[in-house]
Amino acid sequence: MMLEPSVDNLLKKVNSKYALVTVSAKRARELHEKENHMIEEPKSRKLVGVALEEILDEKLTVDYQD
Repeated sequence: MMLEPSVDNLLKKVNSKYALVTVSAKRARELHEKENHMIEEPKSRKLVGVALEEILDEKLTVDYQD
């Protein structure tokens, strides 16, 4: 079974697996509270999947602080 979006492609957008998990979980909680998708038609039915699709489409970005 192939997972979409792939972790390899996501790590091209976010350079840390930890940051990827943290940001996608936080965004999924936001989506749970109010369904304000940043992409037109998400492929995933699950909120974490939608968040990952938003990261892949560069609708959701990670800002790194020093």
